[in-house]
Amino acid sequence: MKVPLKWLAEYVPLTVPVAELVERLTLAGLEVSGVRLIGVPVPEGLRVKSSEAGPVWPPDKIVMARVQKVEPHPDPAVVNLKLPTVEYGEGRTKQLVTGAPNLQVGDSGQTVILALAGSVLFSHHAKGSEKVLQELKPAKIRGIPSDAMVCSAFELGIDDDKEGGIILLDEEVAPGTPAVDFLGDIVLELEITPNMARCLSMIGVAREVAALTGQTLRLPSPHPHSSPPGERGKEALSSLVGEGCNGGEEVRVSIENPELCARYAAMLLRDVHIGPSPGWMQRRLSYAGMRPINNIVDITNYVLLEWGQPLHAFDYDKLRQRANGQAPHIIVRPARAGETLTTLDEGNKATPLKLISEMLIIADEAGPIALAGIKGGADTMVTPSTRNVLLEAANFDFLCIRRTMKALNLPSEASVRFSKGIHPEIVKPAAERAAELMRQHGGATACRGLVDVYPRPLPPRVIDLKMAEIRRVLGMDMSRSECVRILQALEFQVEEIGTDTLRVRTPLHRIDIEEGPADLIEDLVRLYGYDKLPATLLADSLPPQRTNLSLVFEERLRDRLVALGLQEVITYALTTEAREKPLGDLGALTQSRSSCDYVRLQNPISNEREVMRHSLLAGVLDVAAANLQHTNDVRLFEIGSVYLLRPDKKLPDEPRRLAIVLCGLRRQEFWGETPDTPSPSLDFFDMKGILEALLSDLHVANVEYRSLKASALHPGRAAELMVGERVIGSFGELHPKVAEGFNLGGKTVLVGEMDLETLRGVLPARPLYQPVPRFPAALRDLAVIVEEAMPAERVADEIRAAGGALLRDVRLFDLYRGESIPAGHKSLAYALTYQADDRTLTDSEVKKAHDKIMGRLRHVLKAQIRDK
Repeated sequence: MKVPLKWLAEYVPLTVPVAELVERLTLAGLEVSGVRLIGVPVPEGLRVKSSEAGPVWPPDKIVMARVQKVEPHPDPAVVNLKLPTVEYGEGRTKQLVTGAPNLQVGDSGQTVILALAGSVLFSHHAKGSEKVLQELKPAKIRGIPSDAMVCSAFELGIDDDKEGGIILLDEEVAPGTPAVDFLGDIVLELEITPNMARCLSMIGVAREVAALTGQTLRLPSPHPHSSPPGERGKEALSSLVGEGCNGGEEVRVSIENPELCARYAAMLLRDVHIGPSPGWMQRRLSYAGMRPINNIVDITNYVLLEWGQPLHAFDYDKLRQRANGQAPHIIVRPARAGETLTTLDEGNKATPLKLISEMLIIADEAGPIALAGIKGGADTMVTPSTRNVLLEAANFDFLCIRRTMKALNLPSEASVRFSKGIHPEIVKPAAERAAELMRQHGGATACRGLVDVYPRPLPPRVIDLKMAEIRRVLGMDMSRSECVRILQALEFQVEEIGTDTLRVRTPLHRIDIEEGPADLIEDLVRLYGYDKLPATLLADSLPPQRTNLSLVFEERLRDRLVALGLQEVITYALTTEAREKPLGDLGALTQSRSSCDYVRLQNPISNEREVMRHSLLAGVLDVAAANLQHTNDVRLFEIGSVYLLRPDKKLPDEPRRLAIVLCGLRRQEFWGETPDTPSPSLDFFDMKGILEALLSDLHVANVEYRSLKASALHPGRAAELMVGERVIGSFGELHPKVAEGFNLGGKTVLVGEMDLETLRGVLPARPLYQPVPRFPAALRDLAVIVEEAMPAERVADEIRAAGGALLRDVRLFDLYRGESIPAGHKSLAYALTYQADDRTLTDSEVKKAHDKIMGRLRHVLKAQIRDK
């Protein structure tokens, strides 16, 4: 909401400095997000952005002037330059040189803005949209001396249109008047929150300023002058009536559903003359961010900004023509299937809108004529030939308007206000104010009477506010007299009941008082000043502080996974059953949820967000697929909750899970690679390596990997992660058919999902550290030929069992299959480390331990041994 202060001052005296006004409005809930200065210097104490401060108009250098004559340039070859002579006060005149396209040879009498030498203005010669300030200096232009210029709105910083001509005013202004006194202003940009929607109007803001500064609000007189008896006779005196009223037959109004339209008023104005609106109105609209069009449209926009009540003007003769010469019947109703409404877009191009039953329309008996609260139809719009206007002021359901505005993507000043809620009592004064302005500036004659269909008037709310409740909510005492003063300043009616109660009646323009005393207390503290509330310490001692161990654990996981090269993602907790169905079998974790029904939303916002997820993987796979359109490598993880519905519980279980997805190359391309030796793709062992590194960092012992058969994973490339007998999770290569379902066909995709509660349960209470060895280790290699089905971990377990205390480490470093190995067998090579804490081992000690290991492998596993 843009608020020009000169306009605001018409309704409330501005008695405090601008900087203080900005601060007090912000503290009262009307945040001032910007201040635009038009011609004025920066007020003391106010901080503004450089983009908000335009040229300053010194009173002695930039003044109002009157054109006396405009002569052609003496050189006939110079056709685009003219020589105007202007008077700028006390009989002083000056001849200038200008190329303004809107000032013609022979013109006289217009009021212009004259800038004398030394003025600093925006230069027309800056590139593009750049704004550069430049001092005006005397010069010769095509041989003619010139030490001043007539100004455009761009040069003065009023607007951004470089192509616009100079400012020409039809208003009578004394030559020599400082331009800053006539056109200068300060515009506040307010961020209006939903609970302050009543301030989406100049009068609404003025009410707040009056209450904050203790001044008296001045409302404009809205009452129009109706046509007197005489020449227009009975037709001019016809009353306008709604259904259920007695009177004339100029127009009828019906409301089908009062829930969707609380009030509808219409007023007929005859003999309207369409033309430009007065200059002062055009300036106010421009400063407030609206484009002037003509007097009738500008007046409806002006009253919209003044009262916050949207209006619409219909061409009454076109309505009557649609009714075959009869009095039109205006009907407010929902649209019907198949109906359309033709409107005009920004380029005045006819655009048909398809209507649905959820949309509220204004119709006559021939069909739709406007989309309620949003846009008028092209068939009944006001044009330069319009002579009789039917003025509409109405109050529509804010939810209906909001839905229609979003569905058609048609935001406007009117729809924004309707969508936030307007009190029906604003309808009548706004309509009367607009009618009076049309009489003054459009020559209109308002027919006596007003259609006013108001089936269910809203009664004012009466609330009993107890002083004890104020003390309880604010934590401080506020005197009754102060409470009465603030509430009355906001136009509440206050009656003192007893010693502890105020009976408060809400003003007609307030519809936001819904929570009773809480809303009144909010108004009290807003105007009293949040900054004046005393700081109060808690009366009780703080509760004992306890570490959130689960959060600390998850943060530790995040740090380690990022250090391992993965990126965290956060996906929707809402999904569909069909999206998760391909991932139904991932091992033990899926078995725990296979019998669970989904938690279903009763009112899903999308058919893609119907149930709460059972797995994190579907969402992370979708993110991976989207990213692989722009890169060839993704390494993602997510930590989050899944939702498992239990028949014996009212609420679902929400176990925490870790999901990992890898897809891409093992290493980035580099100069040493050749087409014959490209970087290999990530595979099962890359995923296993990440998990091993993660568990090692967490000091988890007794980790095992067991082969897994799962329909969602590639056969032979899947495993379960075990710690002792507890299943932590499963991982492996995604089955190609499942990968295709996630738009990952033709790629090697590694996935894994872990149960964080189980993983946290196997963490040691504290990690155990061993001292640095004092004596050297003895290293030996051992190759074992075993059957293909024999897990390498089983072999390593037998080696550890036989090695005893001297065997410190067993590491698999090679897997070989080839011609020298019998069919159906494989060779596993292990690096063994022997070491003692108290001595250097002798060769005989190492040989004895090594022979013991080989003997056990031959006996237990029937293995062939190749000692290295």
